[in-house]
Amino acid sequence: MITSREDRAICETLLKSARERGDGRKPFSELILAAGRHFLGTPYEPDTLEGEGPEKLVVNLRAFDCVTFVENAIVLAGLIRSGKTAFTDFTTALEKVRYRRSRCDGYASRLHYFTDWIYDNGRKGLVHDITHEIGGISFRKTFHWLTDRREDHPGLKDPIAFRRMRIIEGSCSRRSLFFIPKASLEGAADRMTDGDIIAMTTDERGLDVSHTGLAVRTEGQLHFLHASSAAGRVVLSEITLNRYLLAKRSRTGIIVCRAI
Repeated sequence: MITSREDRAICETLLKSARERGDGRKPFSELILAAGRHFLGTPYEPDTLEGEGPEKLVVNLRAFDCVTFVENAIVLAGLIRSGKTAFTDFTTALEKVRYRRSRCDGYASRLHYFTDWIYDNGRKGLVHDITHEIGGISFRKTFHWLTDRREDHPGLKDPIAFRRMRIIEGSCSRRSLFFIPKASLEGAADRMTDGDIIAMTTDERGLDVSHTGLAVRTEGQLHFLHASSAAGRVVLSEITLNRYLLAKRSRTGIIVCRAI
């Protein structure tokens, strides 16, 4: 595991404070948002899980990319709900969410593609993909973005990890997926709730999702709580989720899943 004393202190302070307030009685969606809001202003840092050497569980509560922000918010909310405050409980839960079959077992065991993350955590009973239920339509994608960029990912220098990742990409490519096109978002928005996980689909070849965050309803309008590369920190978007989608042509729509 890769972590620091500061990460442990942030984690334990947040969990103990929540237990003292009795936050575990609150709705889970509210706990997810509270955990996410706790990190407003925390720096954005790309590729926080990439590094040389064997794959290790990375614990970093001092900076986030868009996926690690979502992961940590969900894990912390779950621990608050259960009343747990130990750092070991946090690291166990984080490993379960981040890795295939709940175990860090090399670079390819990490859930790199977000639809694969949703699929695997759905099988674990941790999230539920509601996209189809709220009006999503089917789409297929051929996955190859990661292995096409082998030189950018130290973990893929290992030929065994590279072959495993190719096999995983093939499995992802055979799945039927659902998304809500951005032109149809307004019709589905009423069926989304605070704390829903939003994954933005992309037209980039070989890649399913380009960005993730959490849904926040403000004055009846959906906004987006996320680790933003443009802002350089965790922010709540001033513009609506619909306008955020429309701001980039490459953003084709969204996938919505709900933590259980």
